[in-house]
Amino acid sequence: MVNDEHERVQALVDRAAGPVVVLDDERRVVASNIGLPAGRRVGDVDDALVLFLGGLPALSAYEELRAGFTAAVSHELRTPLARLLVVLETAALPGADVDELVEQARQEVQQARELIDDVLFLGELETGREVVSLGRTVALPIVEEIARAYEDRAAHAEVRIVVDGDAGVELPIRPRMLRVIAENLVQNAIRYAGPGSTARVSVERDGASVVFAVADDGAGVRESELPRLFERFYRADQARTSRGTGLGLAIVKHVVTAAGGTVDATSAPGEGLAIVCRFPAG
Repeated sequence: MVNDEHERVQALVDRAAGPVVVLDDERRVVASNIGLPAGRRVGDVDDALVLFLGGLPALSAYEELRAGFTAAVSHELRTPLARLLVVLETAALPGADVDELVEQARQEVQQARELIDDVLFLGELETGREVVSLGRTVALPIVEEIARAYEDRAAHAEVRIVVDGDAGVELPIRPRMLRVIAENLVQNAIRYAGPGSTARVSVERDGASVVFAVADDGAGVRESELPRLFERFYRADQARTSRGTGLGLAIVKHVVTAAGGTVDATSAPGEGLAIVCRFPAG
């Protein structure tokens, strides 16, 4: 493989959310983000996603990304499926709390289903089968509805959800797409802000723009992680053990940008996370 092809593969691997090793058909390292030198022949690689690529020069950039995404989905699905297998094996042991184990199994199945649903929805967005922008939607009533729907989950996580803003603000997206954005950002705050925190959900005008934002005063993330928050399957350090699908913020970014808007994240450890979606006022 020539140098520019090596660099192209290495660049893709460097953007991966977790440990990845790319091997050729002779199990020599083509690229990795865990410090393995290129050209080294390896056996099994523990705790890393291993991709086997042969004849890479014939692959287009799109095919490479598609292959990588498919492998990443498979990797992410293995986690709930592996936990489900452990639960089922435990249920067969003498004295097992079957009711509790059945509930754990239900949660693992739900996790896998949510991942599959998110992958399919993201695919529809990317192929244009799911229309994002079609008319304008008054935002505040839908945002308040979403906040009420997540009250119990927020209370369980000890996160307070506060909604405010301009009742007349309209966003240039369909109601369903607004619900997608609001649900994903509210869920993100509930999962990661931390106990005792408050998440403020707001819709407002800002000059020539209209803004939908969710800002919490919780744990926050490091500045170095901010550029990667909207990548598929990326999770900041404190979110590694989360049962989220890792696709929520990627979906938010795709919806917002498809509607002609921008989305940005600002944060610092211990100072919370703010995700701001900005649209033209129209």
